Amino acid sequence: MVPHDTISQDDVQALADSVTGPVIVPDDADYADEGRAYNLAVQHAPDVILGATDADDVAAGIRWAGRLGCPVSVQATGHGASSAIDGGLLISTSRMQEIVVDPVERTARVGAGVRWRDVLAATVPHGLIGLNGSSTAVGVVGYTVGGGLPILGRAFGFASDRVRSFEVVTPDGEVRHVDPDSEPDLFAALRGGKGSFGIVTSLTFSLLPLSELYGGGIMYPGADAAEVLAAFSRWLPTLPDAAAPSIALLRLPDLEFVPEPLRGQFVVHLRFAYVGGPLDGAELLAPMREVSTPLMEMVGPMSYLDVDQVHMDPVDALPFEDGGLLLHSFDETAQRALLELVGPQADTPLLMVEVRPLGGNLALPPVGVDSVSGRDAAFSFITIGLMVPPVGERVPRAIRDVMRAMEPFSTGGTMVNFHGRPGDEADRARAWSPEAYARLTAAKATYDPTNMLRFGHGVGV
Repeated sequence: MVPHDTISQDDVQALADSVTGPVIVPDDADYADEGRAYNLAVQHAPDVILGATDADDVAAGIRWAGRLGCPVSVQATGHGASSAIDGGLLISTSRMQEIVVDPVERTARVGAGVRWRDVLAATVPHGLIGLNGSSTAVGVVGYTVGGGLPILGRAFGFASDRVRSFEVVTPDGEVRHVDPDSEPDLFAALRGGKGSFGIVTSLTFSLLPLSELYGGGIMYPGADAAEVLAAFSRWLPTLPDAAAPSIALLRLPDLEFVPEPLRGQFVVHLRFAYVGGPLDGAELLAPMREVSTPLMEMVGPMSYLDVDQVHMDPVDALPFEDGGLLLHSFDETAQRALLELVGPQADTPLLMVEVRPLGGNLALPPVGVDSVSGRDAAFSFITIGLMVPPVGERVPRAIRDVMRAMEPFSTGGTMVNFHGRPGDEADRARAWSPEAYARLTAAKATYDPTNMLRFGHGVGV
């Protein structure tokens, strides 16, 4: 590859002349804002940023980078930023805001910059939903090419299971329509293989009917964490696939995004979403309402437009580091090991530890071939720490300690969207089964033999 410092002003002007979107360099006033990730601990430093407006802009940018021999990265909302982009061309797809909903065919086509909240605003009035995750502020495309773990995944499966087609620009600069018939190998790679094979400029996916949702959260005192986790484990086997629970241990900072009664406290947060009516939902939740004395309860019938109230993820950008594992079990031994490190008596800088049950329709095999991990796991396990004084410098080691403590209960795998900071190739490969990773490396060799798309959680890097 040509060294990045060989990109001249004439080269930058040539790119600007070939696209309709803005071309931004480090000296420009809007450079920092254009390249900022949701994770403020990740500071991108590309040589050039292209604010793409459509697939033609993306293709022009890739062809320009290919002529210069410089690497390419992509970002829409920045929620998936786990490592910094250093040099090359960053293509921002945040301006690509197309949303086309067909309520009769129950499909949606969305541009690469669209967030889930905008999709739901267009579909919920028709009684239809897409399979978003715990926060609707997340971008649809980046979430889905990582498999997409929906808040209602136990009822409906992974988001990538519902993809019908992709529009993607591959590193040769070609705009491709990819579906199971036209390019089955690339279609399989894009469903769960993340961003190593091309830049997705739009995708079309199936929508699902939803008439009722019962959900919200219960906050318990952190002092009762052992009792609540034990009750949670007894309760899980009684739930149908239509019920989606998770539980988190939270050391809440004294910051504005935290509800005032909970600021600065250690709490246990039970999240619950049920595809059904309030009578059945309340009956299912009843055993957990009898555990401890909640500090706060916010559960009831809700519009799917309010689904963010279930997990209550922060909306504003924050500096953080995270890590994740897939677990085969979360029994009493695992709970004790976890509470030793993050329980009420522990001195830990970690903001959150979450255990999210999988199973149900998440365990079903896909239609056709895909690259999604986690179908064989019982739980997703993630932990997050804020990289802010005075605790930030302790966070990376605390995450490593928790990961080691949970290794005996791990499948050895991760989900690519919840992997955390990617390490060497062996570490990155843990996000897929060996069979899936072999297919992904073959697709990488076919579509990106020069490793143009080398940033983020890459394959074969």
